Amino acid sequence: MSYPTGSDLNSKSLVPPLGARQAPDIGPVAVLVSTEPDVRTMGSLVEKVRQGPFFMGRLFKTEKGVTIAGPYIGAPYAVMLLESLVAKGARQIIVLGWCGALTRDLAIGDLILPDRAICDEGTSGNYQALDPDLGITFPDRTLSEKLAGYLSVNAMEAGQRPVWTTDAIYRETPEKVAWFTKRGAAAVDMECSALFAAARYRKVRLTSLLVVSDSLASKDWDPGFRKKRFKEARKQACKAVLSFAHGLGEDR
Repeated sequence: MSYPTGSDLNSKSLVPPLGARQAPDIGPVAVLVSTEPDVRTMGSLVEKVRQGPFFMGRLFKTEKGVTIAGPYIGAPYAVMLLESLVAKGARQIIVLGWCGALTRDLAIGDLILPDRAICDEGTSGNYQALDPDLGITFPDRTLSEKLAGYLSVNAMEAGQRPVWTTDAIYRETPEKVAWFTKRGAAAVDMECSALFAAARYRKVRLTSLLVVSDSLASKDWDPGFRKKRFKEARKQACKAVLSFAHGLGEDR
């Protein structure tokens, strides 16, 4: 018999997000970046006023007051970083990551704004009561609409589509792809559903922008990591997210 996860959502954790450490306030706007290449790109675009290690990655603050943190992989680690950012003062978080396409209408280098995430990972249930038949979590609608509007004004197409979040990147079987696609998923990632649940629990705004890096839409996996369109798309996504985050900081 396993513990009934989600039955104690009103109980306080024994371990606070920052442990016994005291940390300076990082400000209300943060960007959580999943991949090392995008962390490097972000760092090359800004004047960094403060930087240092952050768990197994790093954190730096831009000259305009936005904090950038990463990289990370997988739902538990992503939520660890999110919890720490929130404990340090972040109240609006933009997530930048990559995903795999599940449908043929998505191509390598396309952008997705997940409008919901189907939970197939073990972290979300610690933050949100989930439907046992199909657990779904959502990003913050207001922040997502702001980001969608920003991208549209800047002539960047980003479809608002559901994603499937999995813990097991090497167990994305044809049967699972078919099952989650039938339930609406257009792409697959490893963190969104947990990040959405944790942000809602902590009462902060969080949205996500994903770049399609590979495809599972046919019987053969199509890795697009070295394709020119993907490389250009992720660089444009870095610039857009950074500019959007700076705009949020100026709106304070």
